[in-house]
Amino acid sequence: MNLASPETPSPEPMDIPAPLRWTQTLAVGCLVGLVVLCLGWELWWAPIRPGGSWLALKALPLCIPLAGLLKRRLYTYRWVSLMVWLYFTEGVVRGYSDPMPSQALAWIEIALCLGLFVASAAHVRLRFQHARAQTQAPSGDANV
Repeated sequence: MNLASPETPSPEPMDIPAPLRWTQTLAVGCLVGLVVLCLGWELWWAPIRPGGSWLALKALPLCIPLAGLLKRRLYTYRWVSLMVWLYFTEGVVRGYSDPMPSQALAWIEIALCLGLFVASAAHVRLRFQHARAQTQAPSGDANV
């Protein structure tokens, strides 16, 4: 089974090496953390306007890749590692320009974005290494 192809079905959890499961868990955890942070930040903890703001809708695009990450879709890991930089940029801008407590929330957003990026990039790399190892595995008849 080719783990590098996004069209192939995901292998059973028992077939997945531990590093791949770890990167998937970290990516999903950081993504869910970003969703919770975006909603809580703009609705309750430090909204731009008292009573909440429409900026909480920024959490919606983060919900789109969740199913793909849970299903271990390689294509989703690739594009979420690019999309996360938009949230990272927002965190940097607000981390330097907003007053507390919004500033602290921005630094948490930065940390979650970096965690999601590292986990996604590592997951993609490990998937390709695993697929390469599967295709280059020596057969028992090669030395005959």
